[in-house]
Amino acid sequence: MKNYSVDKIRNIGLFSHGGAGKTTLAEAMLYTAGVTDRMGKTTDGSSFMDFEAEEIKRQMTINTSIVPIEWKNHKINLLDTPGYLDFIGEVVAAMHVVDTAVILVDAVSGVEVGTEIVWERAEDRHAPRMVIVNRMDRENANYDKALESVRSAFGTKVAPVLIPIGSQANFSGVVNLITKKAYRYLDASGKNFKEEEIPAGMADEVENYRSMLIESAVEADDELMMMYLDGAEIADEQLKSAIKTGIITDKFIPVACSSGTKNIGAAQIMDFIVENFPAPTDMPKVIAHHAETKQEVELTANPAGHLAIHVFKTMADPFVGKLTIFKVLSGTIKTDSNVWNVNKGRNERISNLFVPKGKRQENVLELVAGDIGSIAKLQDTTTNETLGEKEFPLIIDPIHFPEPCLSVAVEPKTKGDEDKIGTGLARLAEEDPTFSMHKDTETKQIVISGLGELHLDVMIGRLAKKFGAEVQTVEFKLPYRETIRSKVRVEGRHKKQSGGKGQFGHVWLEMEPKEDGYEFVDKVFGGSVPRQYIPAVEKGLIEITAKGVLAGYPVVNIRVALVDGSYHAVDSSEMAFKLATHIAFKKGFALAKPVLLEPIMNIEVTVPDDYMGDIIGDMNKKRGRVLGMEPIGRGRQLVRAQAPQAELFRYATDLRSMTQGRGSFKMSFDHYEEIPAMIAEGIIAAYKSEDEEQ
Repeated sequence: MKNYSVDKIRNIGLFSHGGAGKTTLAEAMLYTAGVTDRMGKTTDGSSFMDFEAEEIKRQMTINTSIVPIEWKNHKINLLDTPGYLDFIGEVVAAMHVVDTAVILVDAVSGVEVGTEIVWERAEDRHAPRMVIVNRMDRENANYDKALESVRSAFGTKVAPVLIPIGSQANFSGVVNLITKKAYRYLDASGKNFKEEEIPAGMADEVENYRSMLIESAVEADDELMMMYLDGAEIADEQLKSAIKTGIITDKFIPVACSSGTKNIGAAQIMDFIVENFPAPTDMPKVIAHHAETKQEVELTANPAGHLAIHVFKTMADPFVGKLTIFKVLSGTIKTDSNVWNVNKGRNERISNLFVPKGKRQENVLELVAGDIGSIAKLQDTTTNETLGEKEFPLIIDPIHFPEPCLSVAVEPKTKGDEDKIGTGLARLAEEDPTFSMHKDTETKQIVISGLGELHLDVMIGRLAKKFGAEVQTVEFKLPYRETIRSKVRVEGRHKKQSGGKGQFGHVWLEMEPKEDGYEFVDKVFGGSVPRQYIPAVEKGLIEITAKGVLAGYPVVNIRVALVDGSYHAVDSSEMAFKLATHIAFKKGFALAKPVLLEPIMNIEVTVPDDYMGDIIGDMNKKRGRVLGMEPIGRGRQLVRAQAPQAELFRYATDLRSMTQGRGSFKMSFDHYEEIPAMIAEGIIAAYKSEDEEQ
């Protein structure tokens, strides 16, 4: 691939609700541009973009795939992102590096939940946008209806630039409203089309849509707006200029149409991209910070500027190993050079520089500001870090990924695979910032966390495929606690004498509730328990409170005092006093109104106003309590609540179901509370049953 100057680079991402045909349209663009020699399909596993085993198996995009397209002396870096909410982390990363977000809408369904979510992401970044009404060949496809749903949802700055010739089975081409030319496709290849005059039967439709286009586009240019309001004719060149300015300034959003399956419209869309989409030089300055002075530094896409590279993705490539994928924000990076990892303060050697091309990597000698590339086998660099110059170290603000919100416990299918599983899961967590794993020191379970059931299922599949380690999900063990509600005084005596040296230990303990934590108090007077045995009593208490009496959970919020006891000059020992302590504690715990405690979580739920009743009702069913609500704009509310962790295992799934995917939440531990008696009885019974079996 030849080198391209910054002004010839276009970074675009395809975003949509799941199933709108992003990957199929991407395949059509690749084929039309000659990147591939045939149209790949997700349905038969031949897709150029969806090449990972899990993607082929599930026939869906899971990873953002990147391919550069050379088109009319420009380089289009095309990023195809997942549409399913479980993989929103890929969308977030891609949205940070593209210069234009191309949002696909299904010609039958119009605006869907996923459309709204990616639109908000783009709007938050003030990203230039384009809408494509895709799958125009589908039965019941309706461009007018789809366009109306977009304008209704996102406003009148959205207007058509390419409209369809025909629809459904008769979809055969597109009309460019700017040039007033039609493009009729001649065969199924999608490469053969002819430019012609607008079909006679479409004259009124074209005129109406062109008026809509002009009315929206002139909003970007005050002078043109005045001309338009005065009734003056807007020339084609003026309209083109207003469209380009409007896209760059986010004042105008063009709408095109296509069929990825029939490859109709891909060529005209790529023409529009190179003519009207912003180059990296047109984008706002990026604010970086000097790592040492902490001063702000404004970065432009200047190949001669200080080197600043933002790593937005890390993945394991089966051929070249660990791949670090990045965007050059400033400067130029060259092969056979050194870069400085500013976050870690370490040098990294660039032996090979690539541009990603689906599952392949193509060698290049250099990449300039504004371009996207990859490096193999970097030792220390991970996602969200900055590479640059040691002499002028710059830090780029990190991408804020969604936090994992659904956790499950897993165990090896084969004994002895623990190390392999730990290594594999750690590598997967390094690749995907929305996935995490840890081993719970208390329950001894391996816990994995992600953004949904599908996300975790895919990660388990990857673990097996990439690292040869198979796991199965098991019941999640909650970290319950035990405590007491009243004060007692109890005796513990351990006596064993069967000839020779025996065992004798005797203690009196006072046990009472404590507001927080655990405390041992020595109240022995007069030597009834010799000083050398008191540490044994304390050790015995530490042992017995680590695995409580009711259901085997740690005992908390208790004060235990050693108040009296006795000893035998020959038979007493540390072990005897430890055992006496165990006896006393078990007896006293049972008498002191013991209770089980469960973890209570703080939860913050963000939902559209329309779903507030469902959220509050569901929270009440989950034994939760709502602490407060506040509006946060865009017709959304923030609900603050507390609920038992036992009720929130599947909250990510429940919330998605209740809000059709529009809700989100954050959760954190707050405190422990007593479990209702009926629930506690079930937990205790299950523990006793398991204990008897063992």
